[in-house]
Amino acid sequence: MSDSAEKTSEVTSEIEEEIIEISINDLSEEEIAKALRIVEAVLFAAEEPLDVNSITPHLPSGYPISDLLVKLLGDYDARGVQLKKVGRKFAFRTADDLSDALQKHIVSQRKLSRAGLETLAIIAYHQPVTRAEIEDIRGVSVSKGTLDVLLETGWVKLRGRRKVPGRPVTYGTSDGFLSQFGLETLTDLPGIDELKAAGLLDNRLPPGFSIPEPNADLNPDEDPMDADDTGAEFLDDEPLEMDLPDEGDE
Repeated sequence: MSDSAEKTSEVTSEIEEEIIEISINDLSEEEIAKALRIVEAVLFAAEEPLDVNSITPHLPSGYPISDLLVKLLGDYDARGVQLKKVGRKFAFRTADDLSDALQKHIVSQRKLSRAGLETLAIIAYHQPVTRAEIEDIRGVSVSKGTLDVLLETGWVKLRGRRKVPGRPVTYGTSDGFLSQFGLETLTDLPGIDELKAAGLLDNRLPPGFSIPEPNADLNPDEDPMDADDTGAEFLDDEPLEMDLPDEGDE
């Protein structure tokens, strides 16, 4: 199967109710050009990444959205702005290799605390994971402030509830996390060799050490969150951990 056909198949598999009545080969060059401009405009105007089902209503009925997206991916591949796949959605992003040129235009943002970064890493690699499991891995308690900040950034979300007594909330990363760190899927998270090269892992790891494989889908031992479930039980009265200290804070 060609790369183009394989990409088209991947995109098509994510469309819930696609009815393709028209082959892209049956469209005139003018019709294809106009359809591409529509998809391009919709993606540029969007405030967040869009999935194929959000783009399709903007096109004439029966137009092959999968082929159009694949063509746009190719058209923008060598440009300064590229069409990226973020999870199951699409968005325009600046090219990764131009980060140095754009560095001076990046707005400085407040940094997560060490506790926040550690908790985010645990959630990313071990998801689905409960608060108790995060505390077990870190070896210390996880404060309300740490989880609050990660939820407010939009990088972490409440995934569901574990099917065990007490039904604890399970945490996972969001599409916002993928977008922020330039990842298409969770499988693109750095592996052992990449973490070693970055100096984030000791070269002398214990025998049998491995990186966990995160799961973006609900596990058999998880129930989805109800629409009115806010996971509020973790909002206890413990002191807040100051993850984003302002200048002058003690």
